[in-house]
Amino acid sequence: MKTIPNLAGVAWRKSSYSDGGEDNCVEVADGFPGMVPVRDSKNPTGAVLLFPAAAWTGFIGGVKDGWLG
Repeated sequence: MKTIPNLAGVAWRKSSYSDGGEDNCVEVADGFPGMVPVRDSKNPTGAVLLFPAAAWTGFIGGVKDGWLG
């Protein structure tokens, strides 16, 4: 069984890949070994997606390489 981390009091930071506008902001939280919590900054009490750290690293690598738009 997988354990869902307690995200109460987590320090969220905006992704450096967000455009800085009010409509396109993704926030991530650090300090969770093996996973990366991600949320929509427009809805801070909404759902949080948990990505395996390796998958998040691959996604960010793809963004940096320009294959996502």
